[in-house]
Amino acid sequence: MPSRPLVAIVDDDQSLRDATSNLLQAAGFSTATFADAESFLQSAGRPRAACLVTDLRMPGMSGVQLHQHLIALGAPMPTVLITAYASDATRSRAREAGIVCCLAKPFAPDELLECVRKALARTTPKS
Repeated sequence: MPSRPLVAIVDDDQSLRDATSNLLQAAGFSTATFADAESFLQSAGRPRAACLVTDLRMPGMSGVQLHQHLIALGAPMPTVLITAYASDATRSRAREAGIVCCLAKPFAPDELLECVRKALARTTPKS
């Protein structure tokens, strides 16, 4: 039986992390949550993550910076960006960085699920 894809959720807002994790788990995904980019990057489970859902604005490294850092490490990961500060400039920057989706908070659960599925379609299974 194939394992469920692991979605890493990086957001400094614990209530949003928990709600996002619960939604994705109910849809059949495995999740791992992190309060900031550094804790995600230092996680032993990071290489198993098939997709990243991250906030744009966080203390330390932003969601776009995290996405770009993973690329620089040679470990690119399909990324869904969520933000309370959505603008055309933010969406354009996210697209240019290769981010799969940029969702404005609050977003509909179905929007997030569609973006995660789209992101997972861009990745290969991890062992």
